[in-house]
Amino acid sequence: MNIISSRCVKIREVTRVTPFFDSTASTNDNPLPSTALALTYFDTKWFKFPPVQRLFFYRNQTSDTDSIRFNSEILPQLKHSLSLALLHYLPLAGHIMWPELEPKPAVYYFPDQKCDGVSFVVAESSDADFDRVSGDGIREAAEYHPLVPQFSITEDKAEVIAIQITLFPNQGFSIGVSAHHAVLDGKSTTLFIKSWAYLCKQLKLQQQQQQQEQTYLPPELTPCFDRTVVKDPDGIDLIYLKHWMSGSSSNRRSLNVMPVKPENYYSNLVRMTFELNREDINKLRDKVNEVLYSTQGGAQYLSSFVITCAHVFVWLVKARDVEANTTVRFVITTDCRSRLDPPIPANYFGNCTGGEFGEAKASGFMQENGFAFVAHKLSDLIKGIKRGAVLGSEDEFLNGMAKMREAQQLKISVAGSNRFDVYGSDFGWGRPEKVEVVSIDTTGAISLAETRDGCGGFEIGVVLEKQQMEVFASLFVDALKDL
Repeated sequence: MNIISSRCVKIREVTRVTPFFDSTASTNDNPLPSTALALTYFDTKWFKFPPVQRLFFYRNQTSDTDSIRFNSEILPQLKHSLSLALLHYLPLAGHIMWPELEPKPAVYYFPDQKCDGVSFVVAESSDADFDRVSGDGIREAAEYHPLVPQFSITEDKAEVIAIQITLFPNQGFSIGVSAHHAVLDGKSTTLFIKSWAYLCKQLKLQQQQQQQEQTYLPPELTPCFDRTVVKDPDGIDLIYLKHWMSGSSSNRRSLNVMPVKPENYYSNLVRMTFELNREDINKLRDKVNEVLYSTQGGAQYLSSFVITCAHVFVWLVKARDVEANTTVRFVITTDCRSRLDPPIPANYFGNCTGGEFGEAKASGFMQENGFAFVAHKLSDLIKGIKRGAVLGSEDEFLNGMAKMREAQQLKISVAGSNRFDVYGSDFGWGRPEKVEVVSIDTTGAISLAETRDGCGGFEIGVVLEKQQMEVFASLFVDALKDL
């Protein structure tokens, strides 16, 4: 088994890709601010969070990924289509800055040839087994670190996004993305990746058919940058900033994010991917409702999301082997685009998420009907989210985050969603073989995505210590066998 390390991933090129400006290029009728994109309270709440890192693996199609063809065809198409995509996503080619006279930071960019561009790294991993690293089996968590780009953040200036393409000769390639959490949530990052993929696939077809380039995006992929749709009459954006600034001992306007763990922290961590198909979820739902009917006199509707999270949470607590009186704190992130009053566009670009916090003693997870206990608790938590009830929740969010940082407790959070359609990111060489959220090994979250077959299941990414993972995998699989 060849383990990926920084020694076996060779950097071949480091450059910047800028938006493709010329006299013939045109974009959708999508007005943007002249030089700055404001940060809303949905953004400033994540101001100091480390970048979110994602990996998309694409399998070799015939001989497409031998080094010669990759460098002469695939890589130029990826670069050029990225420059076309940035025409629609100009703020990504800028930087976060906080001018001295401004009350809050913003994304500053130039809507012309002066644009800073996006960091673009090309690397090669000649020794790695692509099937293994893009598979579901056990892998060392740190293996993915050399496949995602380093992020440039200083006290005065921070990149918005960075890209790394890594070739696995004659096997495939990966696209690593690091995104600043104060600018993009998971839905916006996926929107950008799918837009880039759409333009790359179109570019490939146009070149094959010798047609003129088209730079338009379909409406569902066209980002909405209108910040006026997010109402903030009480200045919640500044409340979140004040919270982050209070933790800065020197430069209160520093753009530096919270430090990540040292590399040796990951030495005993491994990751695996698990799946729940639609049949599994239905059987698990029936199992919960049998318990609820016998204990509460009636069943209730439980979403597939609730069933999936409850199934994973229960086995996580048991695998970590904590004391029964340990407090388990968990947070569920919800997309607020449809929950605002009035709702904002589904293609709104930026952060637009809320966090709902819950807690219970580990004994509740460990009891015989622990699965039903957790499912019921999660369902009640989500039902408590009311449309339009986002404003005024800043104290709850800050208090919840403070509790999540307390010691002597078990923390569980969720990254991603089965609604993002990450496996729809086809650049012209087929759907991704695998999509991973790399940064869950830092945050301790689990990751969720739709299953690759598109049949309504969930794909779950988990990072644990190796011994804990062995226990978790056994519990997860055995529970499904017993249905």
